[in-house]
Amino acid sequence: MAINDLFKALSDETRRKILDLLRFGDLTAGEIAIHFDMSKPGISQHLSVLKNAELVHASKKGQYVYYSLNTTVFQEVMKWMIQFNQSKGENND
Repeated sequence: MAINDLFKALSDETRRKILDLLRFGDLTAGEIAIHFDMSKPGISQHLSVLKNAELVHASKKGQYVYYSLNTTVFQEVMKWMIQFNQSKGENND
């Protein structure tokens, strides 16, 4: 996981909304697109950024590609943030 790619992906409101939608289950790009006022290629670009940051998985089922959350990355980020916060607290003693 490249931390810069992660923060770039999370910096965009549309991508955060996509991640929020995926909390409820796997969706195709078309199913995601209906929630936004943008083109399907635009949604695909956002999904590509999320995939590059390893925040989502893409799996082909028949003729459709389904996107799902990669919860492992979220767990790693939370672990990093907790460790970062703990080390900051130790430096303030």
